[in-house]
Amino acid sequence: RMRQRTRKLIGTFLLLGWVIFYALVVMAIMHNAVRRFGPIGEPVFYALAGVAWIPVAMLVIWWMARPDPDDETA
Repeated sequence: RMRQRTRKLIGTFLLLGWVIFYALVVMAIMHNAVRRFGPIGEPVFYALAGVAWIPVAMLVIWWMARPDPDDETA
């Protein structure tokens, strides 16, 4: 099994890649749909998009924080 230290290194790069990818997708959506959302829909979209990346980040952080299999403190 993978050690926690290795998971944290991989998870760091996964989170960084995820946030960059997600930000680019949200920007592309807004660039193409900015006129359709209107003055009320735009802030609602940004509010939802601003928190929609968190579940994926939570899963990665949960995976990173799992204790090592031979860790006696867990």
